Amino acid sequence: MKIIYEYSHLGGSEILQVRYPEINKEIYEVIKNVKPIKSKESKEKTKVGKMLYSPIDMNKQFKDLFSARNYREIKDMYTITIPNSSVEIRGAFKQIDFVKEKVLIEVQFGKYAFMFYDLAKFQYFFNENKAEVGVEIVPSHKFQRQMSSGVSYGEQLVYDIERLKRHFPAVPVKIILVET
Repeated sequence: MKIIYEYSHLGGSEILQVRYPEINKEIYEVIKNVKPIKSKESKEKTKVGKMLYSPIDMNKQFKDLFSARNYREIKDMYTITIPNSSVEIRGAFKQIDFVKEKVLIEVQFGKYAFMFYDLAKFQYFFNENKAEVGVEIVPSHKFQRQMSSGVSYGEQLVYDIERLKRHFPAVPVKIILVET
């Protein structure tokens, strides 16, 4: 897999380069070593029979490669309560797949809402002083077109962050667009 574009929000890329150069290097190594294969036969109306890249396979490769480099999951459990309500919802949580030191990494080959929710999770852990920077690894538009419909692409995420200016997320983030 190769990186075709990087976007630095609030100095995310620069923080990685200066404070976490080894982690930054490992992220590049992991991406380079993921080998996407077209292993999913489409049943979608517009792509029937076409072989597509499998997000499940790529996610497994990322998990194996990051785990081999001692990245771990972080999960904060809490109880949800809201003002003027007696409702309590136990067992709620926020979770990030790959963490080392104060660098959070999410790989997102899902719907756009999940890409944006990853940014909210970065914000949560940043606010809890458990993170300094987030990294979102997402497919490019060109790559997304070779996957199942419903998978989003990084150009949309960068476009939206640019329009929100410095308001959201209020945490340094590096967005990495990948393709084969």
